[in-house]
Amino acid sequence: MALNNKRGHMAYLQPSLVLLLTLSLSTIAVDRGNFKTCDQSGFCKRQRATEPNKSPYVAVLSSINIQPTQLSVQLLNKNTNVRLNLQVIAIKGNIARLRVTETNPLKPRYEIPVGDVLVDEPVQQGLEVLSKDSKSVTVGFLDNKIAIQSDPFRIDFIVRGEPVLSVNSRGLMNFEHIREKAQPPEKAGEEEEKKEEPKEGDGEEQEEVLDDDDDDDDDDDNNDDKNNDAEGEEPGMWEETFKTHKDTKPLGPESIGLDFSFPGFEHVYGIPEHADTLALKSTTSTDPYRLYNLDVFEYELDNPMALYGAVPYMIAHNEKRTVGLFWLNAAEMWVDITSVTADKNVLSKMVDFVAGGDEMPQIDTHWFAESGIIDVFVLLGPSANEVFKQYASLTGTTALPPLFSLAYHQSRWNYNDQDDVRNVDAGFDANNIPYDVIWLDIEHTDGKRYFTWDTGRFPESAEMIKNISSKGRKMVTIIDPHIKRDSNYKIHQEAEAKGYYVKNKDGNDYDGWCWPGSSSWLDYTNPEIRDYWVEKMSLEEYQGSTLDLYTWNDMNEPSVFNGPEITMHKDALHFNNWEHRDVHNIYGMYQQMATALGQVKRSQGKLRPFVLSRAFFAGTQRWGAVWTGDNTGEWGHLKASNPMLLSLNLAGITFSGADVGGFFKNPDTELLTRWYQAAAYQPFFRAHAHIDTPRREPWLKPAEHLDAIREAIKARYVLLPYWYTLFYLSETSGAPVMRPMWVEFPGDKSVFSIEDQYMVGSGLLVRPVTEQGAVGVTVYFPGTDQVYYDADTYKAFPGGQNTYIPVTLNKIPVFYRGGNIIARKERVRRSSILGRLDPYTLVIALNKQGRASGDLYIDDYQSFSYKNGEFIHRKFTFENNKLTNSNADSSGSFETASWLERVRIVGLNRRPSKIQITSSSGTTELEFKYDNNNDMLTIRKPSINIAQDFTITLQ
Repeated sequence: MALNNKRGHMAYLQPSLVLLLTLSLSTIAVDRGNFKTCDQSGFCKRQRATEPNKSPYVAVLSSINIQPTQLSVQLLNKNTNVRLNLQVIAIKGNIARLRVTETNPLKPRYEIPVGDVLVDEPVQQGLEVLSKDSKSVTVGFLDNKIAIQSDPFRIDFIVRGEPVLSVNSRGLMNFEHIREKAQPPEKAGEEEEKKEEPKEGDGEEQEEVLDDDDDDDDDDDNNDDKNNDAEGEEPGMWEETFKTHKDTKPLGPESIGLDFSFPGFEHVYGIPEHADTLALKSTTSTDPYRLYNLDVFEYELDNPMALYGAVPYMIAHNEKRTVGLFWLNAAEMWVDITSVTADKNVLSKMVDFVAGGDEMPQIDTHWFAESGIIDVFVLLGPSANEVFKQYASLTGTTALPPLFSLAYHQSRWNYNDQDDVRNVDAGFDANNIPYDVIWLDIEHTDGKRYFTWDTGRFPESAEMIKNISSKGRKMVTIIDPHIKRDSNYKIHQEAEAKGYYVKNKDGNDYDGWCWPGSSSWLDYTNPEIRDYWVEKMSLEEYQGSTLDLYTWNDMNEPSVFNGPEITMHKDALHFNNWEHRDVHNIYGMYQQMATALGQVKRSQGKLRPFVLSRAFFAGTQRWGAVWTGDNTGEWGHLKASNPMLLSLNLAGITFSGADVGGFFKNPDTELLTRWYQAAAYQPFFRAHAHIDTPRREPWLKPAEHLDAIREAIKARYVLLPYWYTLFYLSETSGAPVMRPMWVEFPGDKSVFSIEDQYMVGSGLLVRPVTEQGAVGVTVYFPGTDQVYYDADTYKAFPGGQNTYIPVTLNKIPVFYRGGNIIARKERVRRSSILGRLDPYTLVIALNKQGRASGDLYIDDYQSFSYKNGEFIHRKFTFENNKLTNSNADSSGSFETASWLERVRIVGLNRRPSKIQITSSSGTTELEFKYDNNNDMLTIRKPSINIAQDFTITLQ
C-alpha cells in the first residue's frame, strides 16, 4: 500500500492533509516529483560525471602480497594520494571476490554482517601466480585467469582463453574517501567540529506530512548545499536538500563507483526491482537503473525508477556462457548500461585471439553506491545453472515453503469483519473453487496497532481462524514495521522504554507518519531487537492468533509518509550508529527475517513459516515470498508481471508473484480472467485489490468468466505436485522455478530477449494471454530437435519455429516439453492439504527419441521433518518402452498412502500389444487405451504406491 492509496481512512492524518490526500486520489498516478532523478542525487550526479579513460588509480605492484588463496595490493589515487586496499580472492565453486577498502580510514565503513546476506564466510580455494612484471600480474584458479594491470588500473577475467569481464576498463572508478570537512579560509584557525558521534538534542521539529507541491521553483536546486561548502568542494557533499527535506552528511561524501564491462555479451539481466523489460536496456538517454527500496504509488512501466526491493546482482548471457556479478552493498545504488563494440586491440594483449575480424559486442555497466565498500563477487559459471548454484552458495536458496502457500490466496483491502470472512469462505465452497488462504489488511487491527484485533469486527479471531483451518485453510494478517506512538499500546511502551526505535540524527526516537499517524520504527538491524520481534509472534504475545495464522510484512521499505521520497531520512541512526543510508535496502529484509524466525519459534521449531514481504534484498529468498507491490488493473501491468517475476527468479527470489487483477483500478472481466490464467502459472498466486475497488470474488463475474477463472485455479491445484517438486529442487540447487527461455535453451540467441513466454521448470512452456481481445497468440517453440504438446489437447508441435495458437476465453496456452514426466493430482479438493493422500497421474511427454524423465518430491508438506530425512524423492524415467520409478535419494524415507492412478504417454507412435507392471509383488497386466488421433496412450489404474519401485513395460 502506498502513501496515497487510502481514501476514507484519514482519521490519523493532520486535517490540512486530508484535502491534499483526497485530491491526489482523484488522479491516481505516480508523482515523479516525489522521487529523485540522478541529477537530484548528489552522489549519483558526481559519479555519473566521472570522465572515462582518465583513471587516476594505479595498482602499486611493489605493495603486492600474495597468499595461497588471495592477493592484496594497494591502489593509489594519483590526484589525491589516497591509498586503497584491493583484495582478489578465489572462492570455491568458481567464484572470484574483489574487495576495495580504505587503507587508513578515519572511520570504518559499513559492511553487512556475515550470516545476514551471505549465509557464511565463503570458503576460499587455491590461487596461483601465472606471471608478474613491473606493469601487471596475472593469477589463476581452475580455468580462470585474472589479469591486473598497474597503470591505469584495470582487471580482466579470462575464462578458457576468452575475456568475460573487465573491471575499470573505462577508468570510471571513483572511491570518495572519508575525510574531515575543509574549513572556509576565515575559519581555518577555529577548532574542528567533532563528527565521531551525533550530538544529543531535542529532536527534529515535526515536518509536514506531505511536501508542499508549490515548491516547484526550488526543485531545480534540490541538491544545493545550504551550508556553503568550502572552496573546491562540490555542492551537496556535506548536506543536500530534496524538496523540503535536508539530508545532513556528517561523514561527507563517501560514495563508490566502478565500471564493469562484459566483452562478447549483448544481453544482461537482473538488478530487480524495476517495471521494465527482462533484458536490461541501455540507459544512455535515461536515468540509470536505481536500486533503492521505495513505496512508489502506482508505478509506471518501462522505466528504470526504483521500486520496493533491490538486489544488486546482474547476469550476462551469450551462446557460450553465463556470468554473474553481485555487489554486496545495502546502500542506494544506481547502474548505467550501454551496448558498445569491444576494443579487441586492448583485449588481444591478454588473450590469444587476433584483433580485427568480426566485431565483438560488449555491454558496459557503471555501478555506484552512496556508501559502504566495494565487495563484488564474480560468478564465473560457465553455465546458467552453475551461476544459479554459485549465487545460492553465497546468499542461500529459496526455503521450501509449506504446500498451502503455493496454492491460491484470496485477499483484498479489507475483508470487513468475521461475517465477511465467513461468507467469502463459503462462497468458494458454494462455487466449487478451491483456495487455501484468506488475508486481512490493516483494518482488522485496533486502530492500526499491529498484533491486535478490532474486537468490534473480529470479536472471536481465534475461533474464526479455527473455522477456516477446519477445511485445511489458513489466514494471513498484515503486520507493518511502523509502530503507533500511543502510550496505551504495549509494543510502543516496550520499544520506547528499551530504546528499540531507530533514532533521528540528534539521537532521539525517529518520529514519522504512516497509517497510525505519528509512528516510530523498530530497528531490525539490531539482533537484540529482532529477537524481541521473534517473541512478539508467539501465541501468548499475539493474542487471538493460532498456528494457522501467518504474516504479511508491508510498508517495510520503510514507507514514511512525511519522509524524503516517502521513506526514512538517510541521516537517521541505527544499531552501532550506522546511518540509514548505509542499511536502507536491507531494512525490510531484516523485518521479514525476524517474522519468519518468530513463526518457527512459536511452533517450537516444527512448522515452516510463511511471510510475504514487499521490501526485499539479496538473501530475502531464505525468509519467504515477495510480490511486485501496488500494481494497476491494466493490460500493461499484466504483461509486465512476466518480465518482473522472471527478473526476480534470476536473482534468486523464486517465490514471487503479482497481485491478480491489479491492486488499483477496476479491471474488466476479460482482463481479470486473463490475469487469473497467467498467475496460475506464476510462483506466488494471490488476488488482491484496493479498498475502493468493487468486490472481485470470482462468483461475482458473469458465468462464462467464472467458469474460466475456476478452471484456471483448478489447473494450479492439479499441478501442485509439480510446483512443490520444483521448489524442493530449487532449495537444493538454487535454480529458478519460473525461468526465462534462455535458461533452458542457452544456445538459441533468438530467445535471449523473449519475455512474453517462459518455462516453469524444464517441463512446461507457458505463454499467457496478455493482449486485450486476443483470439490467438504466437508461441516460439525452441529447438529443431524438440517437440511440445498442448496441455489440453496433447497435440504435438515441432520445435524450431513460431506457431500461431488460437485462443478462446478458456484457453491458457501451456505446453508439455517433450522429454519430461510431470506428476499431477486430478482430484481437486477444497484446499491443497486435503488432497495430500490422493492418487497421482503421470503425464509422460516423449521427446523425439522416445525418452522422458521427471521427479516427484513428497513430505508432510508443512514441517521441517524433511530436513531429518522424512521425505520421498522419486525419479521417473521412460526409455526403451519402459517406465521406471526409482528412488532418487536414498537418504529420505517417508510413508504415503498416495498411489498411481493413471499414466498418459503422449507422442507414442504405436499401439502396444500388452502392458505389464513389475514390482516386488510380481508382474501384472494392465488395462490401457490408445488414441490414434494424438498418439496418446492411457494406462488405467496401475494401483501401486507411488513410493514403491516398479517398472511398466510396453510390449
